[in-house]
Amino acid sequence: MTRKRPTIADLRAMKGKRQLTMLRVMTLDEAEAAERAGVDIVSIPPTLILDPRYREVAPSLFSMPGENFFEIGTADDFVRWAFRMYKAGADAVYCSASYATVKRMADEAIPVIGHVGLIPSRATWTGGFKAVGKTADTAMQVFDAVKQLEAAGAFGAEIEVVPVEVAEAISQRTSLFLLSMGAGTGCDAQYLFAEDVLGQNRGHMPRHSKVYRNFAAEYDRLQAERVAAFSEFVADVNSKAYPEDKHVVHMAPDELARFMERIETA
Repeated sequence: MTRKRPTIADLRAMKGKRQLTMLRVMTLDEAEAAERAGVDIVSIPPTLILDPRYREVAPSLFSMPGENFFEIGTADDFVRWAFRMYKAGADAVYCSASYATVKRMADEAIPVIGHVGLIPSRATWTGGFKAVGKTADTAMQVFDAVKQLEAAGAFGAEIEVVPVEVAEAISQRTSLFLLSMGAGTGCDAQYLFAEDVLGQNRGHMPRHSKVYRNFAAEYDRLQAERVAAFSEFVADVNSKAYPEDKHVVHMAPDELARFMERIETA
């Protein structure tokens, strides 16, 4: 049975009823895998939604392209960008810019997902890459940010590395659809990066990440095989084992004779 792609109204109706799944995917292969695995929501690079093959491989994924706000520009630039994404098949757009920019898009009925808690592009304001909202004062700041996004007309928000108790309390007090990245099950969806799920990340692994496969080891194995194949090619050329007769074409003897006669007198 073919899955139906959820609408904003569908997701709002699901709030508080069950946990949805969300991944950050970067390639068509990852998008296709998410579709086939039954993932509900994906965050994607804008270039992916613009690929005409995307909806062929991911017809039912609620898809949210996102870009750092400083890569796009002003509120008007965001509106133009968002309409381009929407026209290409996006279901919502991610925006970590100002509340005024979120409102500018929401006023045009563009579904916008904001960001609260640990926001990587603004981490310097909250003390770096660490949990946000561990004190009553900072927890209220997260709540205030959610309410401002709500007032601006956002549909939802990624809530990143916030204490589970805080995230759950906020989720119960907002209409926003909250996407939990390390903020517990009191929100509406669980969000991980495909590169972490697949074990591709060789650097720091966030506390909230979970590795389900070891692609890094597979990539190492494939790279070793790549080097070995290239080395064998070099050795074959040096030893004249390549090319063999089956790798080349020959000219008919009579045509070769005519060619040699003509080239000698050219």
